[in-house]
Amino acid sequence: MNKEQIKLKMDDLIRQINYHNYRYYVLNDPEISDYEFDQLLNELIRLEKEHPELADPNSPTQRVGGDITKKFPTVKHKVRMMSLDNTYSFEELEEFHQRVVKAVGYEPEYVCELKIDGVAISIHYENGKLKQAVTRGDGIQGDEVTANVKTIRTIPLTLIGNDYPNELEVRGEIFMPVKVFKKLNEELREELLEKGLNEEEIEQQLLKNPRNTAAGTLKLQDSKIVASRKLDSYLYFVISPELSFETHYESVLKAKEWGFKVNPYLRKCTSLHEVKQYIEHWEKKRFELDYDTDGIVIKVNSFKLQRLLGETAKAPRWAIAYKYKAEQAATILQDIVFQVGRTGAITPVAVLKPVQLAGTTVKRASLHNADFIAEKDLRIGDTVFVEKGGEIIPKVIGVDLSKRDSSSKPFKYITHCPECHSTLIRKEGEAIHYCPNETECRPQILGKMIHFITRKAMNIESLGEKTIEQFFDAGLVKSYADFYKLSYDQIIQLEGFQDKATRNILQGIEASKKVPFPRVLYALGIRYVGETVAQKLAHHFKSIDALKKASFEELCEVEEIGEKIAASVVEYFKNPYNLEIIEQLRQYGLQLALNDDEIKPLDDKLKGLTFVISGVFEKHSRDELKKLIIQHGGKNTGSISGKTSYLIAGENAGPEKLKKAEQLNIKIINEDEFLKMI
Repeated sequence: MNKEQIKLKMDDLIRQINYHNYRYYVLNDPEISDYEFDQLLNELIRLEKEHPELADPNSPTQRVGGDITKKFPTVKHKVRMMSLDNTYSFEELEEFHQRVVKAVGYEPEYVCELKIDGVAISIHYENGKLKQAVTRGDGIQGDEVTANVKTIRTIPLTLIGNDYPNELEVRGEIFMPVKVFKKLNEELREELLEKGLNEEEIEQQLLKNPRNTAAGTLKLQDSKIVASRKLDSYLYFVISPELSFETHYESVLKAKEWGFKVNPYLRKCTSLHEVKQYIEHWEKKRFELDYDTDGIVIKVNSFKLQRLLGETAKAPRWAIAYKYKAEQAATILQDIVFQVGRTGAITPVAVLKPVQLAGTTVKRASLHNADFIAEKDLRIGDTVFVEKGGEIIPKVIGVDLSKRDSSSKPFKYITHCPECHSTLIRKEGEAIHYCPNETECRPQILGKMIHFITRKAMNIESLGEKTIEQFFDAGLVKSYADFYKLSYDQIIQLEGFQDKATRNILQGIEASKKVPFPRVLYALGIRYVGETVAQKLAHHFKSIDALKKASFEELCEVEEIGEKIAASVVEYFKNPYNLEIIEQLRQYGLQLALNDDEIKPLDDKLKGLTFVISGVFEKHSRDELKKLIIQHGGKNTGSISGKTSYLIAGENAGPEKLKKAEQLNIKIINEDEFLKMI
């Protein structure tokens, strides 16, 4: 094929891919299989690699991201992005309606839309091609985020059809689906647990809500990470001097034909009564959606009437937002129970009379610590107000004192462990109480054993929580060191165990003896020694014997090891029980020192450079990347600081790390860029 034929072929592939993207992501009605779609995309990728001079900047291959944006320039909106007046009552909605009727002389037709709790965006197209995307900002000007918006698959890069205007601006809402948000938080929680954080500390660092996370994602420097966040969008407004639609509803439906995703629950209402019915319907129904909504937008449908009604200095007179009040519920605090974590941390939990809240039945809520309970003056039998933080996490926000029984007494926080009855301790400067009996307290023992087998520790996949509990209850194991003395005859006699499962367990345990020292150190479950800290300590001291002899001052000299971690390590190795466990692990053949290959770097290509790793990668695990950094003379750290040279970011990278890297102007690179360095 000559160049002209190749270009025609590429254009045809782009047309087909855009069409099938539209069928899949916008209409949810695909016409071809994923395999057939991938074949089209791979063919286009091949042609673009072979003929980069012919590649279209709006090619669907660009959606995967890869652009690094250091700055987001400020852009002035051609047409001001106004805010809406809000109301929280039908009375105020009636007043809005009466003002409209008085101005136009009759009851108009309205359009009702779900008010998506996301980020307002203005997207400009020229000749059907996406040219620029700008956030709302202050309504007069916003930040250009074009590269990041291009990664969102429900936003067309090239419009469908041939009847769209040459110049077109569309406005809509970019949001993060709730299931995507929950998955990000689950991964972040796992990461924080591995660092030894308690529940209160974890809750403080979790992402607060999908809206804020979507806003933060749109301002990430690496569009590849933005693509991995799977943002979504709904269009709600169209602007162009070339358009001649008579109604808002008509313009939005036409935009859907051009490839934009329009909310399927958009509805025309011929009376205020129908508007109220729509509002009442979605007040409860909205919690079944996979995106957050905080109200309903009501617009006069006729463009002619919109022009007649005009606008105030800040908002149009032809539209209003009916906002739902924050979802709260009153229920009875039936009890306060206490959970014991693997580090001995005590977490109080409210047991509530079941109540419907934000579409789910809430029975429990975290009460954080003793100070929180005292501050709220929570008492058993109180009527309490419960709210869902970001409509995700239930929390107790207050007490209805008018309903408190006169005979109620202040709640006394427990002084002894609810599991083993040991006297609780609370260290100076800490909000959490701890059970110090780590050798006999069941939840702590089980928690430590479960932590020991996890993927980033000893990775004994053939064991699981239920199996460990069964072994413990049968008296076969009292610590994780006991895994290594289990025999075939002991396991096979237990209920539910067959030959194959028994052999798999023993093989998994045997294979774990080859796990390198840094992961063994992490598996020990020393408080505050997470995966990264374990790597640091292992590579600094080289062996468990050197580490256990280290003084508090020597530990503090290790990069990024603070006093809190140093004190915990010293305390761990002072305990004769822990030293006995370590000796047992040594006898069973576990790796308690770095081998020669781990100690001696291959070269010094990364000498003087410090890396932080976050996310999931295609070619290597995070452990493998950390090993590569050390092998080439570099350093790993677990948190971003001014000393960090690079953040290696993969899919679902931690948002807090990305944000801090941007703030400190630390270069963010992907896996391939790192591999080129070595």
